[in-house]
Amino acid sequence: MNILISNASADPIYLQIKNQIKQSILSGELSPGESLPSIRQLAKDLQISVITTKRAYEELEKEGLIDSVVGKGSFVSGANQAFIREQRLKQWEEKLIEIAQESKALGISMPELLDHLRMLYQEEKENHEHH
Repeated sequence: MNILISNASADPIYLQIKNQIKQSILSGELSPGESLPSIRQLAKDLQISVITTKRAYEELEKEGLIDSVVGKGSFVSGANQAFIREQRLKQWEEKLIEIAQESKALGISMPELLDHLRMLYQEEKENHEHH
């Protein structure tokens, strides 16, 4: 798991960490049950305070994305697949809205868009079958 902290970002550091871990969970990069670095370890790796990493983990726990087990550490929650799917659908929808707006701006008709989508969808499927 690669967490990058940007000093240029307007977001506070704890939020940057939270959002990046959340993204990794939503994208399936981190699977349910997978363990996260300990709060101390992460603070050390990122060279930030333990308070900051603790806050990020607490926020993730509040959202039901991770479970913290005393003495064992923090794990990606497996309980919340429906929530994760919901969040991913929301992101997917936002991307579709962007595509729809961009298509209109480029003067791409609905049939053209659908053709293109169909082609990309097929290609993607074929690529997965060959691996």
